[in-house]
Order: sequence, then C-alpha cells, then structure tokens
Amino acid sequence: MQTTQSIENINNTINSNLCVIVYFSAPTCNVCYALKPKLLEALDSNFEDFKIESVDILKQEDIAPFFGVYAIPTVLIFLDGKEFFRKSRNISVSEVINEIKRPYEIMTS
Repeated sequence: MQTTQSIENINNTINSNLCVIVYFSAPTCNVCYALKPKLLEALDSNFEDFKIESVDILKQEDIAPFFGVYAIPTVLIFLDGKEFFRKSRNISVSEVINEIKRPYEIMTS
C-alpha cells in the first residue's frame, strides 16, 4: 500500500536529503507529462543524489498553495533544505540543469 503524500512527508524529504526536486503537475496538463520524463532523465544523467517528489495538484489540493505554487508545471529545487530554484510554465530542461549544476557540484565535492 502506498502512503498518502502530505506536506509533512514532502517537508521531511526536503529536510532529510541534500537535493530534492518537487514537481507539480496535473493529469489534464499535457505539457506536464511531456516535460516530466525529459526532466527526470536529465537529472538522473547529471546528478547522482536527487530525490524526486511529484505532486498531482488535483489529488493533493493543499500542497501546491502551501508551497506558493499556482501554475503548472512548476519545478521547485531544494538544496540542503532551502529552496534554491523555482520555475513555472515555460520550463527548459537545460535551464534547470544549468542553474543547479555548479551549486550541486560544490555541495557534493
């Protein structure tokens, strides 16, 4: 049985991992589902230690407003428990990778 995703669970993931991405989407968003596999593949190829949390805003309606997310898709990157990068709607995979590459390398070296 899968545990129910909650704000507390996501905050625990953020606070107990060095690098976390929280990806907000909805089943009705075609861009969300086209972008997600590309983004996850790029993260997997470029970074060893990234924990991924996916939030379906239709199933977990309280989580997006808690994080100040009001558009989809939205990507939040947390490094060492602090929000480092936020991007909504027009998300470029290469932009996300370029934004986090240097700080990630510094943190993990």
